[in-house]
Amino acid sequence: MGGPQGARSVVEAWKVHKFGGSSVADAACMERVAKILEADPATRKAVVLSACRGVTDALLSLVALAERQDPSLDDRIEELRQRHVGIARELLSDDLYDEYVVQLDRDCRDIGGILQTVRLVRAASTTLRDLIAGYGEIWSTRIFERLLRRRGQTRGQVLWLDARRVLLVEWGPLGPGVRWEQSRANLQQIVPADFTGTVVVTGFIATDTQGLQTTLGRNGSDFSASIFGSLLNAGEIVIWTDVDGVLSADPRLVPEARVIDTLSYNEAMELAYFGAKVIHPQTMAPAVHERIPIWIKNTFAPDKPGTLIHERSEPDPLVKGITTVEKIALVNLEGAGMIGVPGTAHRLFGALREEGISVILISQGSSEHSICFAVPEGEADRAERVVQRAFDPELREGQIHSVEVNRSCSILAVVGDGMAGAHGVSAQVFSALGKAGVNVRAIAQGASERNISVVIDGRNSARALRAVHSSFYLSAHTVSIGLIGPGLVGGALLEQVASQAERLRRDFKLDLRVRGIAGSKRMRLVQGSIDLGSWREAYGAGQDAVDLDRFAEHVHADQFPHAVIIDCSASAEVAGHYAKWLAAGIHVVTPNKKANSAAYGEYQRIQQARRAAGAHYLYEATVGAGLPVIQTLRDLRETGDEIRRIEGMFSGTLAYLFNTWDGSQSFSSVVKHAKQLGYTEPDPRDDLSGMDVARKLIILAREMGLRLELGDVKVESLVPGALAACGVDDFLERLTEFDAPMLARLEAARARGHVLRYVGSVSVEGKAEVGLVELPKSHPFANIALTDNIVRFQTARYDQNPLIVQGPGAGPAVTAAGVFADLLRVCAYLGAKL
Repeated sequence: MGGPQGARSVVEAWKVHKFGGSSVADAACMERVAKILEADPATRKAVVLSACRGVTDALLSLVALAERQDPSLDDRIEELRQRHVGIARELLSDDLYDEYVVQLDRDCRDIGGILQTVRLVRAASTTLRDLIAGYGEIWSTRIFERLLRRRGQTRGQVLWLDARRVLLVEWGPLGPGVRWEQSRANLQQIVPADFTGTVVVTGFIATDTQGLQTTLGRNGSDFSASIFGSLLNAGEIVIWTDVDGVLSADPRLVPEARVIDTLSYNEAMELAYFGAKVIHPQTMAPAVHERIPIWIKNTFAPDKPGTLIHERSEPDPLVKGITTVEKIALVNLEGAGMIGVPGTAHRLFGALREEGISVILISQGSSEHSICFAVPEGEADRAERVVQRAFDPELREGQIHSVEVNRSCSILAVVGDGMAGAHGVSAQVFSALGKAGVNVRAIAQGASERNISVVIDGRNSARALRAVHSSFYLSAHTVSIGLIGPGLVGGALLEQVASQAERLRRDFKLDLRVRGIAGSKRMRLVQGSIDLGSWREAYGAGQDAVDLDRFAEHVHADQFPHAVIIDCSASAEVAGHYAKWLAAGIHVVTPNKKANSAAYGEYQRIQQARRAAGAHYLYEATVGAGLPVIQTLRDLRETGDEIRRIEGMFSGTLAYLFNTWDGSQSFSSVVKHAKQLGYTEPDPRDDLSGMDVARKLIILAREMGLRLELGDVKVESLVPGALAACGVDDFLERLTEFDAPMLARLEAARARGHVLRYVGSVSVEGKAEVGLVELPKSHPFANIALTDNIVRFQTARYDQNPLIVQGPGAGPAVTAAGVFADLLRVCAYLGAKL
């Protein structure tokens, strides 16, 4: 291809803009385009326009109507006319409008006459189709050139250029080839060398060597822009579309896809070949040959930076884009007779070439035992017949065992110049696919190392794309979070996460994304992340009925490397899902005691699921809220200490009751006061029954390695049997009837210099008890703050002087802090450097 000669002038260089059909869809869009151009300080601009959105297809449909002798043909022509008349009427002054409509009407009469011939013969040649299809660009550019003249804001002249007078092309096997010397000479006759102003150019259309109108094919206007960029020796080309630039993946499948700042020409062509929304490789060729930078920008957001495609791109990130090609068939030719036989590949691909079958990907093992290749699925049957015919003798003689076709496949391509020489890129790709459960059927990588392509089952295409994209474009420490139970503790947790999220992102590259919140009656799921500053409003707007399976599936989305479900409910039903979630690789964090105090078999099932999947299950806040009780116990055991006995005050409510009750008031009045302060559950019997303490004791016993059931714990309930089944108000009213025996126990203890405390204990022998006990005033449990929890570990190391953990053990804020700490602990296990 002959290119322009000589060095470019930076000051006087042309700037080529190309606007697609969506950018000039209607009058408002054209006004927007005019403003973009008027804001551009370049003194010499060429503006290549497509037809208004949908017009090219509508023009081609006219040909089909004529071939069918459809009586609606004239009406369809008039509809196209009226659409352009309407745009012109909105944009142009009367004289310019009248001038435009005269030309439009002449064109419509010409179209009607041409299609009348098609009606008669019921067939249209390619040349005729090209002629009809090219009117859309003529009509859009004529309006736009007049719009610029009416506005009068552009520098210099405004010139309309019919590309058919300039571009001379010859169609060949690879598409239209430009006759560069003649095209350049044509342009120089129309546009003076010292021209200053704006040239409005028809995209898509050209003239062939026979002097007939032709088109440049689909994406032809992009090709026009690239050709005129070369002919004009342009300094840059800007392709205006309806997206912010070239994206790292299809945003319809990968919500986290981001705009790529820069691409090399090679990267852009690789991505385009494998289906990414970039200008077609062939259309870039003239600009690439002349090393003209190409910008991809958004007409509807012109201030956004867009994507720059030029000779070299930045090496960071290593991977620029991940894309897929759908509806692929994988053909495999296999047989021992192929080993060491020269010319097999030549015969195979020669046969396919002769039949005009395009091969998208080739993969062959070094043993030469098999060759597989990918073709469009629509070509699969033909490809199979071609291969069987080409190797018929070998198939009959058993030298080639089979020709196997796997349909419904996809190709996933990972592209980036920075991959060359970089260690571990392939490992990262295959690790992401493996974790997503995607099997790879074939692999191809060129020597340039710019592209890794794999063939996968088409059903897994979206999952594979999201998984590989996240492995390169999301932080390795991006965590998808679902919270169940947005009550007091759950709400406090969300507020704590909100207060620290920015610091965690900034200092530790830890990106915590709460993507789902579920309560007892509704749930809210979002694709990105819920704004934690207004999570209550977001959750309140949730309309979905609670479906925990759907909730888990959403949180465990393929595009996120890690998923955590936080259960802040007290629901046994929710706890019943833990094993399934853990088995699926979802990490679970919870203050809910129901799972770890359930039947021992269920407890084991959860632990086995965790171990089998390598998932993390943390529940520090089930005992002692934010106190490090379970972690301390684990540390003791893992370092070889022998746990002999654990005892403690595990209820902040009961600690408060027996710290404040001194006999001057009745026990029932102290209970009522505690409820008013919010220290008890809505039904105080939940605290007084001792079952909450028993559950915590069972959790600790199992951490010790004991196989205890909840029924093995001897529990002293402080709820009188006569009041166990009545309503809450009746209970509080009638509790006064039992003040006397409680007072007697208090006075008896005080007479012996003791205090009353509600204590749980478990020994290494498996003896577990919960109840009200007398303790000397010197005992550590006798001297604690009002609602403190206190846990005493008697071990081989801490025998004579047991280890004590003490502090606030109740309240939404401290419990939430314990859950938050567990969440961060999971993140640390996953590699976050906290």
